[in-house]
Amino acid sequence: MSTTSENELATVTALEAAPPSSPRSILAWAMWDWGTQPFNTVITTFVFAVYLTSSSFGETNHTSQSLSLSTALAGIVVALLAPVLGQSADRNGRSVFHLRWQTWLLAAISAALFFIAPSPEFLWPGLIMLGVGSIISELAGVNYNSTIDQVATTRNIGRVSGLGWGMGYLGGILVLLLIYFVFIAPGNLDNGLDIRYSMIVCGVWTLVFTIPTFLMLRDKPAQANRPKVGIVESYQLLGGTIARLWRERRQTFWFLLASALFRDGLAGVFAFGAVIAAGTFGFSAGDVIIFGAAANIVAGLSTIAFGLLDDWVGPRRVILVSLASLSLLGLGIFFLHDGGTTTFWVLGLAMCLFVGPAQSASRSFLARLIPEGRTGELFGLYATTGRVVSFLSPAMFGLAIGLGALVTGQSNTQYWGILGIVVVLFAGWIAMMFVKEHDEHGSM
Repeated sequence: MSTTSENELATVTALEAAPPSSPRSILAWAMWDWGTQPFNTVITTFVFAVYLTSSSFGETNHTSQSLSLSTALAGIVVALLAPVLGQSADRNGRSVFHLRWQTWLLAAISAALFFIAPSPEFLWPGLIMLGVGSIISELAGVNYNSTIDQVATTRNIGRVSGLGWGMGYLGGILVLLLIYFVFIAPGNLDNGLDIRYSMIVCGVWTLVFTIPTFLMLRDKPAQANRPKVGIVESYQLLGGTIARLWRERRQTFWFLLASALFRDGLAGVFAFGAVIAAGTFGFSAGDVIIFGAAANIVAGLSTIAFGLLDDWVGPRRVILVSLASLSLLGLGIFFLHDGGTTTFWVLGLAMCLFVGPAQSASRSFLARLIPEGRTGELFGLYATTGRVVSFLSPAMFGLAIGLGALVTGQSNTQYWGILGIVVVLFAGWIAMMFVKEHDEHGSM
């Protein structure tokens, strides 16, 4: 196999060069998703972030705006670091080494959140730890995605990616239910100990359940034709890669932009779904957690099932069908906003059928295109493009609510926010319509 210079991309993809893998190895790889999902499900979505913005830490607007600021800063750091760190891991062949210490650090940060007591002076220590954890989680995700060619080939990439995403959903919701019924629901712990003990569980969960992944994955040999470079040169090489994609793989370039757009819409579905359930459809706090559990189970199972469809009809069709379905169901929630809890249960769970498949198919789409030896760099670029537009869903959600207030004169127009999310999803659908299927992109 011929080697490539720093400004060239190989003609053989990583998946084409990958040997077949056993079902046991695939399951071990997917256990990383299962093991690390508590950080996303429990810590950043349903439990710790809610705890950190509670009245115990200060006035609601202050805590919420502080959380927004810390999240935005963490996103900027990820956007700047992800592609060059991925490029470095490609060059020295140490993706698994970096994934290992990043995972262990994520477990330690998760458990250390136990020390964030419910008091205003702990707000910023908690936000800093949450922000650092988010950065580590995202960078670890880049290294994890880059190892997919160790367990997948062009024949089964959809199933493998779907299994990973699905295992993540199921693992995250299992630990959420565990801590809810053991610590939170009984309500017999003071000083925030129900939440704080839950953080220890999350850390231990991550540490234990990622063991199979690290027993199976192996680092690759360093690339002799790609010597070590400094930070400045790394960014110069990254610029060369982007320019080459623009010149020679315009379709892949457009896919990165389109996927950034619709992935932000997908994130918005989960980020604001619980908010709409409570504020518009009258869900209690307990109802939200139970719905969240059901939502993740539905998303997990559907993602695994759609992985088979991904391999059969191609990831582009899975993405387009998912985005179209989400847009229509989102409109249904808007027009039936006064239908009560049953309406949201039906339409909300229906939306969850399509969120995971779109995320998984997006990963498998890019994995089918990446040249051998470039997985870290391009998955890092994938993370960066996603972060660049991550403001869209929150902004559109808020603007749509404001527009609703102007149009209707009502005091609660939160249900208009779903229209903002639908706009982002539909824009992603339109962008993907102009992107050809992965096998029509040509060779890099």
